[in-house]
Amino acid sequence: MPNNIKQQIQADLQQAKETGQLRTERIREIVKSAVSQVGSEFKQGSSELRSLVRDAVSAVIENFQEKGSELKDEVTASIEGALEGINSKRHESIAQTQTDIKRLQAQLDGEEEELQQEIDVILAEIEDTGKQEPATTKTAIDSAVNAIKDSEEVGLLKKRYAQLQAQLAIVRANLAARYGGRSLEVQDYLDEAKHWYDKARPQAESMAVQVEQKRSQLEAQLGEAGTSIAKKERQIKQTLRQLLLTAAELFKDKQPADKERDTIHK
Repeated sequence: MPNNIKQQIQADLQQAKETGQLRTERIREIVKSAVSQVGSEFKQGSSELRSLVRDAVSAVIENFQEKGSELKDEVTASIEGALEGINSKRHESIAQTQTDIKRLQAQLDGEEEELQQEIDVILAEIEDTGKQEPATTKTAIDSAVNAIKDSEEVGLLKKRYAQLQAQLAIVRANLAARYGGRSLEVQDYLDEAKHWYDKARPQAESMAVQVEQKRSQLEAQLGEAGTSIAKKERQIKQTLRQLLLTAAELFKDKQPADKERDTIHK
């Protein structure tokens, strides 16, 4: 079939045209199907695979030459389909790796929680010991324990880590949507972004109006992205790009508590 991929694609395009189904989404699916079938015979990154992609895109160009300069949408659809076709196997591997990462992350979260609980017990025992001491000593012990419990540095590190993970998940969703990831894979990344975003979101903090508006915008775009995936809209790529920009703008902003601390340090 490698030598006939152009004929196969052109035949499928002609059939779609005759049935009135020749839209850009259908072009993408035709090219994806043809390339994925033939591409499985070649090694990833090989010159044969690159030649296969060129032939597939060329087949679409030849079929729509009469459109001239208005050929962009069809060429874009053919390139997207070809990339999805050759990357289908890789995305299966990526999805499995992502599953493994989630499992390890859950294990890590559990171990960190156990560690925190153990620390809380130790601090509570120290406080109990302090009750037998003179008032001044007890006050010093309580102050030291509370300072450790309420460490701003620890809280800030956790928040920044969660913000970074949320942004990385959105980046992965963009890459998956752009280069052939399945809708379930994209949705998994969005769910992961929501998980980390919730962890990064202050539970009790007076936020500036501008920051709160950006948070609301991010939440709305996360929901919109999920809806676009469910409907299989091509608009999903634009939605994801906007989501990434919103997240980047939001997470680079300093929270009021951070600003106040910076002012004190100065």
